Amino acid sequence: MDIVVSVKTNLDLQMIRIKNREPVLEAIPYKTGDLDKNAVEAALQLRDAVGDSKVIALTVAESNRKVRETIKEVLAMGADEAVLIVDPALESTDQAGVARTLAAALQKIGSYDLVLFGEGSSDDYSGQVGPRVAELLGVPQIGYARKITAGGAGVLVERSMDEFIETLEAPLPAVLTVVSEINEPRIPSLMNIMKAGKKPTEEWSLADLGLDPAAVASSCETLSNLAEEQDRKHVMLEGGAVDQAAGLVNALLKEGILGR
Repeated sequence: MDIVVSVKTNLDLQMIRIKNREPVLEAIPYKTGDLDKNAVEAALQLRDAVGDSKVIALTVAESNRKVRETIKEVLAMGADEAVLIVDPALESTDQAGVARTLAAALQKIGSYDLVLFGEGSSDDYSGQVGPRVAELLGVPQIGYARKITAGGAGVLVERSMDEFIETLEAPLPAVLTVVSEINEPRIPSLMNIMKAGKKPTEEWSLADLGLDPAAVASSCETLSNLAEEQDRKHVMLEGGAVDQAAGLVNALLKEGILGR
């Protein structure tokens, strides 16, 4: 069973600060998406259970710098090889453009049985890319997977839907999106980190996939990316500690934050 895992590189959101209601992105490090790590771990466990399989990490970005280090982390986790789609035109793309790029890359890879995605990305969590890729490839898609088992000529997927547990079966090839409950991603050992740089890694451009920039151009326009405006009360508490505590409680009661 050959498994391809889509891996997205995100800005580390915990490192972003807000200035004048706008995010400051300079010098913010990149990291592999949390749910993408769950997808990688699921692929590795399937590979080990089935045997005679390989895991390919697939990622897209506008620059090599953005993905080189994060893809090494995925290779250190245990992925066998990586394919990087790097092109400046991808800087302004949207979910539809990413899906077209990934679908074209999968067609170029040629041989695969499963394609795994995180259910959503750490930055916008749209949950669109996996289903869009499945539609473009014309293959079955199952979302919200919390358990995956290979069986017969297909795959069994268990997922939680409100009060029910569903078990679905799909023939191969298929696209699956996973949730965080599926596993706990492994932490790479020092030895595997050192080996990661020697694993096969290919880099393709949009032209290598037969795509031009217009094919991945965004159809969406961002009108605003401002943080919510905050109106501060500038309440000053005077007196000793007891008086200040009483004043704080009264202020919170007036705002309805504390119940009477």
